[in-house]
Amino acid sequence: MAYLRQIAAAMGAVVAILGSVVFISWKYFHSKIHYFEEEYDIIKEVKDKESTQPREKQILVLGLDGAGKTSILNCLTTYTVKRNTSPTQGFNAVCLHIRGCKLDFLEIGGSCNLRSYWNLYLNKAQMLIYVVDSADQERLPLAGQELHQLLKEDPLLPLVLLANKQDLDGALNISDLHRKLRLHDVNYERKLFLLATNVTEDGTEIPKSIHDVKELITQLISQKS
Repeated sequence: MAYLRQIAAAMGAVVAILGSVVFISWKYFHSKIHYFEEEYDIIKEVKDKESTQPREKQILVLGLDGAGKTSILNCLTTYTVKRNTSPTQGFNAVCLHIRGCKLDFLEIGGSCNLRSYWNLYLNKAQMLIYVVDSADQERLPLAGQELHQLLKEDPLLPLVLLANKQDLDGALNISDLHRKLRLHDVNYERKLFLLATNVTEDGTEIPKSIHDVKELITQLISQKS
């Protein structure tokens, strides 16, 4: 009988130990499930926030002073015509929301003392818009020189070149500007678009050329998303 009691006690101890192991294992497993559920909820919350927030893209807008950069930006972002604007003395930043993207346009003035800062902002841009006064033939060589200097800094940055003020007497057409600005020397791997634009008198409707620019920008930004 004493022998049987010892066996029963030993079996009880084994059962108790096994019960403790099972309980500890269950508790550990349950805590892991709870941990992974919390981690999943955090990741899901972050992704939900990212999906609801617009993607931000920076577009750099450059060109010599008087080329019409500010007027074009005003048309693109406010849908109003304001042709007679003062030259930008420093920076002009505007934004536009298109198809889930927040487009941040950064215009830097084109005077001699500001052009030295242009290349500092290239590395953050997803696109370069370069505006040229098509009627200012005297300064076209300078406009071309500054453009090619920028293109050397970033050989692959997409370029949208706007041949502005096409409505003025003496404005060069697209073909002549392509030749004058030596665009045939541009790296063939770069996305390059040359569009003719003009901003009509204050209070008139937005020109079709500006609508075309907006549509092109939208398509290019969508491709880079």
